[in-house]
Amino acid sequence: MDELLKKFPDQNPVDLRGGIRRLLNNSLLERRRKENNKGRGRWENWVPWAPSASFFHFSTKNANYVFGLAENLSGLKKLADEDPLPELTKKYPHKSALQLKCHPVELEFPRVLVQRRTWREFSGKSLAREGLEQLLWLSLGVQGWVDVPGVGSLALTTSPSGGALDPIEAYVCVRNVKGVGAGIYHYDSANHRLELLRKGLRKQEIARFLAGQEYFSGAAFVIFLAAVFARTQWKYEHPRAYRAVLAEVGHVCQTFCLTATWLGLAPFCTMALADTKIENALKIDGVGESVLYAMGAGERPPRGATAERLRRRE
Repeated sequence: MDELLKKFPDQNPVDLRGGIRRLLNNSLLERRRKENNKGRGRWENWVPWAPSASFFHFSTKNANYVFGLAENLSGLKKLADEDPLPELTKKYPHKSALQLKCHPVELEFPRVLVQRRTWREFSGKSLAREGLEQLLWLSLGVQGWVDVPGVGSLALTTSPSGGALDPIEAYVCVRNVKGVGAGIYHYDSANHRLELLRKGLRKQEIARFLAGQEYFSGAAFVIFLAAVFARTQWKYEHPRAYRAVLAEVGHVCQTFCLTATWLGLAPFCTMALADTKIENALKIDGVGESVLYAMGAGERPPRGATAERLRRRE
């Protein structure tokens, strides 16, 4: 710092120090210290995926979410007046077509598929610990291992993973589960257990994590899905593999939502995230491991918009 100040004797030292601090805080300058070499290593695995995948990933973090008129019905109507809704299905009207039969939804699995919805209302009742245990085990737990000679053991889970490398880690923010204290936990998927990272969790904090979506803060728990990119990068050096990571987090989330529906709960998922706030709370670096998705659940409300829509469909 002193060397830099000497090079600009005519400048206000306070302003120069402030400018240098801002450059340091935004990583445009680095201090010449040994520990910086360790920090720089966090980025090495991204080199084969740069610039295409790395630019997309980091430039879309910490988006400035503005929930305006389009978030309610009147706003959507105004939007549709100005810009009509695009066609949501595709047809080939001039091609020959074979009419298929819709079979009755009688078995349990088809009913679960049909009933899956994203809920924004919750009863406020405490969720039974058993519900959380089943959800974690069936959605995220390691069901078994496959030994590959000369390589190692690969995990078997209920969702597909590119190369069975399973880059997804789950962090459970518990607010209202019987027998589980409020706080932030890491889910140890190999041993089916919750590891306490921090005690205590408020509804307002969940809303901040979810970019201001207060309606989700009433859920009994929220799970943040993060990716440890080095696992996928170990085998797949082409940036296209980033697509696989995004697909995998979607696979896990859908498995979770279907399982929650089967249990009679009210699941939700969202990608509107305050990325860095979440990563700081989870104590992950946001480079080698980064949050990608959020999902959660609670008890269904006795009444409410989502419940009424579901009942009408049934």
